[in-house]
This record gives sequence, structure tokens and C-alpha cells, in this order.
Amino acid sequence: MSILVTGGAGYIGSHMVLHLLEKGYEVVIVDDLSTGNMEAVLANKFYKADIKDEKAMAKLFDENKIDGIIHFAAFSLVGESMQEPLKYYENNVTGTLQILKYMNDYGIKNIVFSSSAAVYGESSSPIKENVSANPTNAYGETKLAVERMLKWASKAYGINFTALRYFNAAGSHASGRIGEKRKIETHLIPIALDVALGKIEKLLIFGDDYDTFDGTCIRDYIHVSDLASAHLLALEKMANENKCGMNMIYNLGSEKGFSVNQIVNAVKEVTHINIKTMIAPRRLGDPAELVASSEKIKKELGWLPQYTDIKDIIATAWEFRKKMR
Repeated sequence: MSILVTGGAGYIGSHMVLHLLEKGYEVVIVDDLSTGNMEAVLANKFYKADIKDEKAMAKLFDENKIDGIIHFAAFSLVGESMQEPLKYYENNVTGTLQILKYMNDYGIKNIVFSSSAAVYGESSSPIKENVSANPTNAYGETKLAVERMLKWASKAYGINFTALRYFNAAGSHASGRIGEKRKIETHLIPIALDVALGKIEKLLIFGDDYDTFDGTCIRDYIHVSDLASAHLLALEKMANENKCGMNMIYNLGSEKGFSVNQIVNAVKEVTHINIKTMIAPRRLGDPAELVASSEKIKKELGWLPQYTDIKDIIATAWEFRKKMR
């Protein structure tokens, strides 16, 4: 099977590509490198293109027989989405609309969509898939809009889809070959590690007055390699059952919540370095707590995360961060 990975030069996408290659799949990557990194491109077949570029994508599909798509290409910064929501709708929603058109035109039936826990907004934890979706930021709204678009495309065209609503991806591949690397880092763990490395002076904690046990936001962290394994399980289920119009929605998380302060302390323990912090104003659109129930995907797909200790997850990120150029 030949799998197209959109956004395959990004953090999660590159881990997905490596997992597919390790399992013997042929992989085609498309990425415009606006947030991805060329050194994270691991497959031989790489197309530098915006997925909305119909001419470039027609070339890709004409040159390759694609059996399934794993779709990561999206903007994902909550704060930016609140300042530039139209940018997020154009890229995340219109981009996926184009992917679905290509699927219909080229007879591709299976897609795994990278959704997000941001679709839930403020919900009591642990969050199950049947909870009403009520995003508190434009990023989450775009992910929910895509999920709804997938549902109607499934009904009309017989496209099979799985939407994976994952919580906070973290860590790096055990080999150290790839990891979390962005032009501008916005995620908590890599920023804390950069403080440990002396690359930045302090970690900003955005709000310490949330309705949580220590006032800082609580999140559920899942290792990026465990995310990749779940995507492949979903794709294989759709391919093996060979039905039309299958649709599945699953949470992906560790089912454990950690506050910002707890993560900072865990980074201190892993690195044996003090992490200087400073309290900053809340970021618009940040929910107080997001913790998953992953019971459904474990039961239906047999998914079991390999990384269950937050310090083990941080340790893999630390090893990669120390080697980063």
C-alpha cells in the first residue's frame, strides 16, 4: 500500500512517516514547509506543495497510486487562530475540502484526519467522545468543521474516515532521529527544555488563576509515537473491512492530567536543571482542563500506548532537544 501523508515534514507527520516506513509501507509526503522541516522528510517521494494547489496535487496523484491518506496539514496555534481566524479557516477547512475532492476524483476511499481535543472546549474530565463539542477557539472550530464535512462526504461519496481527537502530543522518536522542532516554538515541554539548555531565559506561564488545583492549566500528554501507531491502526481497520462510508471518531490521550507547574517540575527532575518561570496573562481561548478518556479506541482498535510515564515522555524529548542544531 502507498500512503499519502499531508504535512509529513511536521512534528507529528514525520513520526507518522517513520512509523509507516518501519511497518513496510510506501509513503508519499506533501508539505509546503511553512512549518515543517526539510530534514524531517524521511520518504523518498516528497512533493513541496500547498495542498490547495490543484496543479501540484494533480501531478502528485497522477504519478502515484495512493491507497489511503493520513492528513496532518493544518495550522495549529490556538493564540494565532484567535487573532487570524480566517487564515485558519482557509488553510484547515479549505485545504481539507480540496483533499476530499482529490479523493473523490481519484477513487481513494480511506482517510485518517488529525483532529484535536480543542473541539471540546470546556468539558468535565475525563472527556468522552459523546460529549457535546463546543470549541473555545477558532482552531478548534476549524477542526470541528472538518469533522462535519467528513461526515457528509462519507454519506455522499462513500469515503471512509477516522477523526482522531488527540490531546497534547509530546516527546520524540526513541531513535533520536526526529523530534519536536519548529521555527517558533510554542509548546510547553520544548520551551521548558530550551530554558534548561540556556537557549531562553525563562518560561512564561500563561495564567495562574484557572479553576484547577494549582491555578495553572491542566493537559493530557501523549507520546507522538503512540499517536502514530493509532493512526495506522485506524487506517488498517478501514482498509481491511473494505466497507463504504465508515466513520470513526476517537480520543487519543494518556487519560492523565498534568498542570503546567507539574510539567515544569517533571522537566526539572528529568534534566536536573532549574527552570526559571514567570507568570503572564492568560491566552485567549485556553480551556482550564483537557484530559481524555481513551477507552473507546483501546476497546475498538486495541490501541495501547507504550509511553505511560510523563517523565519517560519528557526524557525522549530531552535527548532530541540536546542534539538539535
